[in-house]
Amino acid sequence: MKIFFSGQLFNPLTLLLFLVYPSCNSLNTITPNHPIKDGDVLVSNKATFALGFFSPGNSRNRYVGIWYNNDSKQTVVWVANRDTPLTNTYGILSINGHGNLVILDSQTQNPKLIWSVNVLVPVFSPITSARLLDNGNFILVHNESQKVLWQSFDYPSNTMLPYMKLGLDRKTGLNRFLTSWKSPNDPGTGNFTCGIDPSGFPQFFLYKNGAPLWRHGSWTGKRWSGVPEMTTNFILNASFVNNANEVSIMYGVKDPTILSRFVVIDDIGYARSFMWDAREHRWFQFWYDPGEDCDNFNRCGPNGICDPYNVDKFECKCLPGFEPKYPQEWYLGDGSGGCVRNPNVSTCQSGEGFVLVVPVKTPDTSKARVDASLNLKEREEKCLKDCSCVAYTTANESIGSGCLSWHGDMLDIRTYTHVGQDLFVRVDARLLAKYAKKSQGSLGKKRMIAIIVLSAFLVLLFMVYILYCWFVKKQKRARRKHSKYQSTIDLQDSPSIRDLESRQDLDLPFFDLSDIAEATNNFSPDNMLGQGGFGSVYKGLFSNGMAIAVKRLSIFSGQGIKEFKSEVALIAKLQHRNLVRILGYCIEGEEKMLIYEYLPNKSLDYYIFDESKSSQLDWKKRLDIISGIARGILYLHQDSILRVIHRDLKASNILLDSSFNPKIADFGMARIFGRNQIEANTNCVVGTYGYMSPEYAMEGIFSIKSDVYSFGVLIMEIITGRKNSGHYNDITSSTLVGHIWDLWREGRAMEIIDSTLADTYLDHEVLRCIQIGLLCVQDYPKERPTMSVVISMLDNDTMLPTPKQPVFIFKRLIHYNGINSVNGLSITRMEGR
Repeated sequence: MKIFFSGQLFNPLTLLLFLVYPSCNSLNTITPNHPIKDGDVLVSNKATFALGFFSPGNSRNRYVGIWYNNDSKQTVVWVANRDTPLTNTYGILSINGHGNLVILDSQTQNPKLIWSVNVLVPVFSPITSARLLDNGNFILVHNESQKVLWQSFDYPSNTMLPYMKLGLDRKTGLNRFLTSWKSPNDPGTGNFTCGIDPSGFPQFFLYKNGAPLWRHGSWTGKRWSGVPEMTTNFILNASFVNNANEVSIMYGVKDPTILSRFVVIDDIGYARSFMWDAREHRWFQFWYDPGEDCDNFNRCGPNGICDPYNVDKFECKCLPGFEPKYPQEWYLGDGSGGCVRNPNVSTCQSGEGFVLVVPVKTPDTSKARVDASLNLKEREEKCLKDCSCVAYTTANESIGSGCLSWHGDMLDIRTYTHVGQDLFVRVDARLLAKYAKKSQGSLGKKRMIAIIVLSAFLVLLFMVYILYCWFVKKQKRARRKHSKYQSTIDLQDSPSIRDLESRQDLDLPFFDLSDIAEATNNFSPDNMLGQGGFGSVYKGLFSNGMAIAVKRLSIFSGQGIKEFKSEVALIAKLQHRNLVRILGYCIEGEEKMLIYEYLPNKSLDYYIFDESKSSQLDWKKRLDIISGIARGILYLHQDSILRVIHRDLKASNILLDSSFNPKIADFGMARIFGRNQIEANTNCVVGTYGYMSPEYAMEGIFSIKSDVYSFGVLIMEIITGRKNSGHYNDITSSTLVGHIWDLWREGRAMEIIDSTLADTYLDHEVLRCIQIGLLCVQDYPKERPTMSVVISMLDNDTMLPTPKQPVFIFKRLIHYNGINSVNGLSITRMEGR
């Protein structure tokens, strides 16, 4: 006998057993006779994943989902009834009499159907079972044939797991794509989707409400064109299939012990990738997009290129042979209208050709044409014969074959510094000749440089040979005289040899000293932007109009080649919107220089400590600056591949771009930590008094909590417009931090707010920031919050802990080993206790 509930067929014994016997703690398989109810957990064989009922965030609704079994935060990767939640704890996940998975609400006498799969099970043998696999896939299997009838991997939520396919099954019409949650408290279908657009040459997109937000790009044979950093590496590999049966993407993890996930997050509209740190039992982010304004879809309109590295200029420019469609809007900073072909020129059978644009994210391929059989020469010939062909590139970089061509407006192009594709753009004969002449001149210059370099190398080799002969001769003479003292020369100590070696392991562009001297007007005092403990910073302008900032290290600075190489190598590996971007370096003789992006609004201290300029930073801008600095530090501490301790966070090391977005600079004192490293000790204390944590200044102990302390001081200075180390008539405490603590304890903290803020702030926001700052400068490192907690405090209105009184030690004269230093001075070396 069978029983129908809400149109579903059930075995009455199943329901009876389920209602009579208590919940099981853990199951391996769901069968018609062994359903699970709220409180039961289905666990995969190796206990990697778990399935059961859960309530997300602060919600009381109940859902059936899959999460990582060993993650205490219950990171959910799939939800069954995401748009039809249960409002009670009487849920049942079972297999009905037709062999389908269903979720029922059993609160009433007649259980209500909440969710179900709808697959065809053989009528003659409808017995099925459901299992949770160790890759996170939940499958419904026909017991007799062992055929998989349904799987959760075909119906993803907001998370892509290794070996899950996204894309279109052209035979069945099944389209697998990710959809964001509505919020952390609601896993319902959100506004953001991520998946493959199969039209034209297939691409991966992130959409908001159906409109493209960010284009992952087309598959180049090695990677997605819009994500140059996501190439196959020693951890991950990716595969792309595009044939008559399907178009799909899948990625795998080479080490099966590594957990990884790709997530679409609704509240901020990002696509993020995470990996599990087994030692620290937490997730860390190693990639996300869109990360820059140029990642936003079609930022610069048709036939425009978005160049985020076009420092101090509008980021949009036109492809060769094109000009702005709406010049007035373009020069006012609105590039959405894009570009059109230059007037009164012919690009059809008039001696035209192609110029190379590199390295770029190639245009939107949804309307591009594909020919997989062409080689490089054939690609150009075919496109040249077709007057409608405006550009072409290689379809498959891994084997260097195939042709992608565009025959109309080109959308969503951006530049990259290193990895990107070659795009050949059609131009008229006049422009082609201009580019050819420029290319020949460049080639001649390169040949001349090659000759000079080769000559210099031969001269150097000859000098080394002479030096070697002299050394050998001297050794022989010493042995003949039986001297008990011998002179030896260590070539590794030679500055020239050492400098040459230092260039070999720095994966950044090298700039000639002559070019930098020309750009800075021979380091003119008029070009100086400022001075620091390690030297001076100059503004420069290359002949191509690119503005740069040059950090020229003083030969007396104390930063040797080791520290210099450390800073270059470190910054080259760090990429975040709130970190200053390095463009290259120069080592020549005693000169050591770093070349950075030029940020027109100088540094934070230029504004907040000057009454005439501080009014330019209203409260909203200051709050955004605080949040941006926090996110940059969080990236250094947690989200980057390396764990970095900056050790010299201060207002003068926070630079501001044209929109007053903060960027952390000056990594000369930074240290890299291992993932499981908590703190380190040094007898060489570096940094700036007033920003140093007590344990670092007094004992040389530093950790991520040292940077948290410096951040807390920064918050105080941003809010008050005063230096922690300054002298003020109305401050009687030892430091600004101490004065703020006294006022906060007395309920008078609002008295210290920068008067130039006028009425631009909200009291509760300022008080919250002051309290966060006081939490960051507490005496003991373990009592200070991490930067992830700080950001959570800044972004949410939750109750904050009560801070404890900080220690005030920095305004006194400090004397260590005969070395005197006063608060506010940058120091490079101090012996710790």
